[in-house]
Amino acid sequence: MPVFTPVTETKKLSRPPNIIGGSGSGVISGYASLFGETDLGGDLIVKGAFADTLRRNGARRVRMLFQHDPAQPIGVWDEIREDTMGLRVRGRLSLRVAKAREVWALIQDGGIDGLSIGFKAVSARRDARTGIRRLEKIDLWEISVVTFPMLPEARIGVTKETPLAFRPERRPFGRNDAEAVFRRV
Repeated sequence: MPVFTPVTETKKLSRPPNIIGGSGSGVISGYASLFGETDLGGDLIVKGAFADTLRRNGARRVRMLFQHDPAQPIGVWDEIREDTMGLRVRGRLSLRVAKAREVWALIQDGGIDGLSIGFKAVSARRDARTGIRRLEKIDLWEISVVTFPMLPEARIGVTKETPLAFRPERRPFGRNDAEAVFRRV
């Protein structure tokens, strides 16, 4: 029987990625929101929209939930900050919680990798011509690990520690796929 040894894979992209990686201990990271991108609900978040809520509350007061369900907390956010691309996050799934272990297994297998924010719009303007709502100030309540994020580019990244022979091919779930799902809902 062949012996498989874990390998680390590094890829270089021609543009900045929308994920920043993770580790094998339930640590996840990525972008929960991207500035200047319109989500499937017609919202566009501008740079600086999270500044006040992050200064006031920090990462620990923002909950990590599964599918926006307040009855399913699955971990804690250790870092939430705005950078040039969007809302960059890093947190830990609480692997003593059964649902968090399930979510971690799905993340590792590529079955789930979306991030989505739960918030209250404090300051927003709707463009009369396009209908797009520009969110200028947000009160951030929670960030969820989700199957289908409203902003399809909001994703988790995980460092694969799985042998190459057992790695499923991950096909990106794009905006057209997400739009098709939301049209059916």
